[in-house]
Amino acid sequence: MAEKLNYEVLKKSGYDGYILEDAPVKVLQFGEGNFLRAFVDYWFDMSNEKVGWNGKVSIIQPIGQGLSKLINAQEGLYTLYLRGSENGEKINRKRVISVVKDCFNPHDEAEWNYLKQLVTSDDLEYVASNTTEAGIVYDPDSHFDQVPPTSFPAKLTVLLYERFKAGKKGLVILSCELIDNNGKELEKCVEKHIADWNLGEDFAKWVREECLFCNTLVDRIVPGRIRDPKEVEALTQENGYEDDLLDVGEVFGVWYIEGPEWLEEKLPFKKAGLNVHVVPEVAPYKKRKVRILNGAHTGFVPGAYLAGQDIVRDCMFNDNIRGFMNKILYDEVIPCLPLDKDDCMNFAAAVTDRFNNPFVDHQLMSITLNSTSKWKARNMPSFLEYIEKFGKLPAALTMSLAAYIAFYSTNIQRREDDALVCVRPAGNEYRVQDDAWVLDFYYEHKDADDAALVHDVLSNEKMWDQDLSRIAGLEETVLADLKLIRTEGVEAAYKSVL
Repeated sequence: MAEKLNYEVLKKSGYDGYILEDAPVKVLQFGEGNFLRAFVDYWFDMSNEKVGWNGKVSIIQPIGQGLSKLINAQEGLYTLYLRGSENGEKINRKRVISVVKDCFNPHDEAEWNYLKQLVTSDDLEYVASNTTEAGIVYDPDSHFDQVPPTSFPAKLTVLLYERFKAGKKGLVILSCELIDNNGKELEKCVEKHIADWNLGEDFAKWVREECLFCNTLVDRIVPGRIRDPKEVEALTQENGYEDDLLDVGEVFGVWYIEGPEWLEEKLPFKKAGLNVHVVPEVAPYKKRKVRILNGAHTGFVPGAYLAGQDIVRDCMFNDNIRGFMNKILYDEVIPCLPLDKDDCMNFAAAVTDRFNNPFVDHQLMSITLNSTSKWKARNMPSFLEYIEKFGKLPAALTMSLAAYIAFYSTNIQRREDDALVCVRPAGNEYRVQDDAWVLDFYYEHKDADDAALVHDVLSNEKMWDQDLSRIAGLEETVLADLKLIRTEGVEAAYKSVL
């Protein structure tokens, strides 16, 4: 039976990749989940190898139940597989990550007191976090003398106060939570705790002037666990050790950090040639991600499902569906984005590789959840900006809108508690899931003719925050597109706009 991974076992296994056993702790990280270990810790680990950054990460598990015992039992080591497709080539890279030193459970009083000492270290430079979208919230029930305070911002406030009292320099805080302005929202919570707890203007000024709270945009799909016991067993045999923390992410990854120019020189990533960038603001890059990556999904997926497809990867091998997606991206989305065109083209090219990931069976139906609000957020801005810029309807995005309507209205059978049950042309039932009022709207229109349906969808201001039927030619075009989908099928309809 294979032994559990640690430094001694790793040496015996014959692993010949990069490993750093000892280095000072430079990062305090809130969160020990799969994402941070496949993303933030990966970038710092690569920096150790590429440019001798010589740093370690100490992790704080945000909640009482976590991975601290497993992480410490493995001396911070874990195996990371980055899998996917690059330039059409199948990639499966293995790396043992050695940047993590240890992990603490702050709900243990002794460990919380140790963290209050650790945060005063001269070596410490950064705080990184991913405590989920619910993590960055102001909690009035968090108190200064709790062991530990309940919320993440409250814990951070206490630790920063310990550092301030010790007379140490400020820290750079890198928030990876998936909310807008993640760093600045965290800073607001900290400022509120400082005021509520009467920690003094000197401390408030130190936080304001000495600490840098960075908004960041993260982009890497991290499935995390390998669920097939046979594959886990095969990897254990192949590696020569058992790894309870084995992690899996897609090969693509990019991190945008909002900050001043000096931060790019301070961070090790640029020197290491990694895909991590310090930028004046992350908002344009978020717009690029939402419009291109997320917009591609929402733009072609509902129709692709009606065309008989089930997973994203298979769609990339269908010339008409892939061509339709590319027309949306290259002809209609990218020309309207206020970013470097080459940069956008490269990002879009990477999207095709990401959708073609041979290791991830991304179900189309999981993407269709809440397609109404998704189409409004991800596709409508490109749609409207195209009309404004070129004075005509974007053919593919207009067809996408018709395909969305078709997905919600094909052979409606019944309304269930959380779904509208339809039947796709292949004959199987499928469940449309969205806000209850959206499902009620389509169910009430199940016997309407397509002309009435299209008019009522486009003119529904609750759906779109405006009356789309007022756009010249849109209602007639969507109706014609929907008729083509109903009679010839989605694939033929997609092909008609190429």
